[in-house]
Amino acid sequence: MKYNFKDKVVLITGSASGIGKILTRKVLEKGAKKVIMLDYNLEGVNQVKEEFAYFGKTIHTYQVDLSQQDQVLAVIENVKNDISKVDVLINNAGVIVGKYYTDHSVNDINYTMNINTMAVMLLTNAFMTEMVNRNEGVICNIASMAGLTSTPKMAAYVASKWAVVGFSETLWLEMKQLKKDVIINCVMPFYINTGMFDGVKSRVVPILDPEKVSTKIISNIEKGKFRTPLPMPYWFIRTAQALLPNKLYDFVMGDVFGIYDSMEDFKGRKK
Repeated sequence: MKYNFKDKVVLITGSASGIGKILTRKVLEKGAKKVIMLDYNLEGVNQVKEEFAYFGKTIHTYQVDLSQQDQVLAVIENVKNDISKVDVLINNAGVIVGKYYTDHSVNDINYTMNINTMAVMLLTNAFMTEMVNRNEGVICNIASMAGLTSTPKMAAYVASKWAVVGFSETLWLEMKQLKKDVIINCVMPFYINTGMFDGVKSRVVPILDPEKVSTKIISNIEKGKFRTPLPMPYWFIRTAQALLPNKLYDFVMGDVFGIYDSMEDFKGRKK
């Protein structure tokens, strides 16, 4: 199935910066009627709203800490009261702690899982039913290549993204069984140069350009595609995991591609 953003209402989490900000611009360029921006940084989303005012479209901004379930549920109610419907939900917001799991606190674990996984599921639960009833809509979940293969110093992050990949695949299967034209798109990118992964290094696979990633996401939604893996194809990793012995797979990912050492100098986004 094909999808057209013209005159649609689009909700994007984590939209004050990075991929979220770029996706906001791109859906406005595609003719979206309204954009709903959710972010912890209210000043940031309001600045983006002002920056994109030249589109002449309605932009709603909401402050929410996605790690707090009560705030997620409250903002869902506010959005439903303020806007009649959501046509496209892009679950973009994400966080990473970036240290060995033995150094994680309980708060680190909850913070990561609540933002990267639970908020995705709660927002989807809130807006997907109406999409199914209308037989039209998009759920786009920004997961990660870490949702396919593991990396040291990313245990909680990897767990959260594996959950999002499995969640997205199940939604896709359910839409097929129900014969519903609701597009499920799961994005699985390598490291993106947005600041979130400052300090990571990559021996072979290039660090991704956020503009190009955003363009690919929008394009794949328009084409009705389910998977958006970047840059390595989905089948390569899954086939390698299925066919290669563990030691050989670890050699390929660790020694050839250098994935296992990529977080050694991780700094992350400055607070």
